[in-house]
Amino acid sequence: MSTVNLGDRVWELPPLILHPFNERVSPNSLLENSRAALMLSGLIPSDGSDPDVLHRRILAGRFGEIRMLFYVGKDVFRWIDQCVEWAARECSLAAASLGRQSFAGLVASNPPNAVKEKLAGWGVADPVSIFSRAIGLNAIFAEPPESGCLSEEFLRNYHRYANELFRCYMSAGSHGEISPANFRFNLYASGEYSRILETQWSED
Repeated sequence: MSTVNLGDRVWELPPLILHPFNERVSPNSLLENSRAALMLSGLIPSDGSDPDVLHRRILAGRFGEIRMLFYVGKDVFRWIDQCVEWAARECSLAAASLGRQSFAGLVASNPPNAVKEKLAGWGVADPVSIFSRAIGLNAIFAEPPESGCLSEEFLRNYHRYANELFRCYMSAGSHGEISPANFRFNLYASGEYSRILETQWSED
């Protein structure tokens, strides 16, 4: 992997559109799962719940997180494919050795500031971990995994496995490393993007 030197030129990539997913996991549920983990580790006082109940709550929370990350990764991979197709039509990028990992690295490790700011506005404090783990999980799962297909070990420590899967994915093919100095893109929720398109169509 080598950093691509493209001078001062800036290219606009297709927008990354994230779709909603019906996993029925509320923010309060995720918070309770985090509290359960903290109670089991002794970092906060116990609420009197049986340790086995807390343990099951943690595993259920991990499973919900995995499925949500899968759907995020599905949208990211769709965007990566769009970027690869776009780059193939750009004659000025023919010698840049851009591959799927080039765009995966951009979104997961070094997204444009506008994307970081939007994610922060959505309450996403660590976009690097979310996107990299979403990519890692999608590198092995073709469909969202069912609970019976995942071991307890994987559920407990999926963060570490997903991080390693992302690193494996990034090293699977040679590619040029790119940065937001040359490549920019916008991030939208699907409903938001639909409204933008409707406004544009009504103005035409």
